[in-house]
Amino acid sequence: MKTITTGDLTVLRPSIQAFALLSTGLLSGAFGYGAVNVAYAFRVVPLDVRFTFHTALMQVNGVVMQTTMALAILSSVALAIVSRRLPRLLAAGAAVLALTSFLVTRFGNVPINGLIKRWAVGPVPADHAAILQRWETFHVVRTSAAFVAFLLVIVVVVAGDRLMKSRTGPVPAV
Repeated sequence: MKTITTGDLTVLRPSIQAFALLSTGLLSGAFGYGAVNVAYAFRVVPLDVRFTFHTALMQVNGVVMQTTMALAILSSVALAIVSRRLPRLLAAGAAVLALTSFLVTRFGNVPINGLIKRWAVGPVPADHAAILQRWETFHVVRTSAAFVAFLLVIVVVVAGDRLMKSRTGPVPAV
């Protein structure tokens, strides 16, 4: 049985780069759209409409966004594996940032989504505005993390070969 080495993975590098660009770009774009458009719409509609729509949106978003976050993490890790030197660190940073967006979502936004689901069919607490503001703060954090992850992947893909070269010449393939 043949063992896969990083040299074998190097031939997959263009595909891994494309996959990392696509997945981190989708994650950043989806969160960005939510931050600019959906969050604004949430603020201008009546609370009962917001809560009903938010609950319906989260039922679909849960699976879609978790899958997108997982793909962004995995593709960034794969990009780090097939990269060297500074590009490896940048790709690993992208993976950490994508993981950050997942953790903020899971432990910040999701619990508040559960509260909003209850508010859609029951009483709304007096401090609901502060809780909704906390949801938006978590959303800004995860969106920023996803955006910077996407930027790091862009840098690795666009300038990675130049960044991998030392002052004395190119780094040999391993």
